[in-house]
Amino acid sequence: MSLPTRARSSAALVFAGVLWGTGGLAGSLLGELAGLHPLAVAAYRLLVGGGVATLFVVLKGGALPRTAGAAKRIAAVGGLFALFQASYFAAVALSSVSIATMTTIGAAPVIVTLAGVRKPRRWTLVSVAGTVAGLVLLRWSPEAPAHLLGGLGFALLAAAGFATLTLVTAKPVEGLEPLPTTAFGCLTGGLLLLPVASWSGMAIPLHADVLAVVCYLGAVPTALAYAAYLRGLADAHPVLGALSAVLEPLTAAVLSAALLGERLSVTAWCGAAVLVAALVVGYWRPEPR
Repeated sequence: MSLPTRARSSAALVFAGVLWGTGGLAGSLLGELAGLHPLAVAAYRLLVGGGVATLFVVLKGGALPRTAGAAKRIAAVGGLFALFQASYFAAVALSSVSIATMTTIGAAPVIVTLAGVRKPRRWTLVSVAGTVAGLVLLRWSPEAPAHLLGGLGFALLAAAGFATLTLVTAKPVEGLEPLPTTAFGCLTGGLLLLPVASWSGMAIPLHADVLAVVCYLGAVPTALAYAAYLRGLADAHPVLGALSAVLEPLTAAVLSAALLGERLSVTAWCGAAVLVAALVVGYWRPEPR
């Protein structure tokens, strides 16, 4: 891969990870403002994100997927979106946000490395190990929830879903670009979550602030972020894509400290530094495509 191509794909992956980090705050805010269950927030995120991305596809003159390969890819992406979101929120409910996030995002690059690389390079192993260690320092909570084991199980299932999504979408399908994949994949995933989310309640007050948060959650950390992520995966190794996901909890932690006044401990700041160093190693010495 040429240096300019690698730089573009790396920039797209970094952009996606940072945008995902704003999604956690937006999702939490939507849940508070509208009194929604996390599964309902996830369904809104996928449905609105898919709708926004579909609008862009239509405005660009794009066509619906017409080949069997494209239809199978969109069905797979939609199912993996639904699996990832549902498993992650189940992990949060059974453990805690910190433990669910740390386990999900930390396990994903490990799974991708084991499944997608026959003989990982030394620098890849260093980057993955640093990522896991940094997440432990950044997100670990000393509290021990009563149903921790079940939460860890669902978090690992979410990690497997995200890792599979990364590996599957890294292989391009002829005639299917990242934006249509995001658009129709999000819509499919949202529709799959809709029955359970409707049971938990999806009514929202039609207030300007609530609608603004819904639109932001769907458009920016979902439609735009996943389109950038899938674009970056087109020219990058899946391991690098999975490593980029750690920018989500890192960005969320920094934003929480800056905007919400949450104080990060010295341990958490050390974890953030280790995460940045691990990502630098991953981008500096990536696995060949």
